[in-house]
Amino acid sequence: MSLASNGVAMGLEVRGFDPPLALADFRLAAFDMDSTLICIECVDEIAQAAGRKAEVAAITEAAMRGEIADYKQSLRQRLALLRGVPAEALETVWDGRLHLNPGVETFVQACRAAGLKTLLVSGGFTFFSARVQRRLGLDFARANVLEIEDGRLTGHLVPQAWGEIVDGAEKRRVLLEVADLMGVPASRTLAVGDGANDLPMMGAAGLSIAFHAKPAVREKAMISITQGGLDRALEVLRPA
Repeated sequence: MSLASNGVAMGLEVRGFDPPLALADFRLAAFDMDSTLICIECVDEIAQAAGRKAEVAAITEAAMRGEIADYKQSLRQRLALLRGVPAEALETVWDGRLHLNPGVETFVQACRAAGLKTLLVSGGFTFFSARVQRRLGLDFARANVLEIEDGRLTGHLVPQAWGEIVDGAEKRRVLLEVADLMGVPASRTLAVGDGANDLPMMGAAGLSIAFHAKPAVREKAMISITQGGLDRALEVLRPA
């Protein structure tokens, strides 16, 4: 059941609290990557190198809207379509198509200044997440590892100690695990996302922020930004 919303300003709504909240009351900020911290869905852009962007993007969009219940299966379907794509395509995407979304750097800096640790947790790929982590100075990151053989994508992921695919359940688990390691309750975490697979971690966090999100995500988030940059969250979050 969704909470009643309050339009604070054009393109900015809050649910379930009276602003402002103190950003410094939170200790951990968790971020989705694709279409949240960055402006693209990386898997879709990689698919362009195979001439399959439309097919892959259609699966991505359905998964983001929550129309495909099994995120892992939807990702495996998309990965299979990337089989044989040259690894150089990843660098092409990074150099030419990937940009941080507006307000991201400002909001991350505000979180760090308020004493929060920062976590990137993505159903995307470590080739991009590691670079985004370095660029933003994020403390922790988890993402999927693309398998590459003979300079080409195999269409599979490399299994890790924690598993193979970061889906909604894994995002939630990582958020709670990092919070536990920090010795803080989930109520002192915030999570930012845009798609259906972000809802589990957003639901577990003490504060959820939907950034240019799908309708199913917007209607459940405590802060919803539909116009402007991620830094608009600071209109309802005071620094201390």
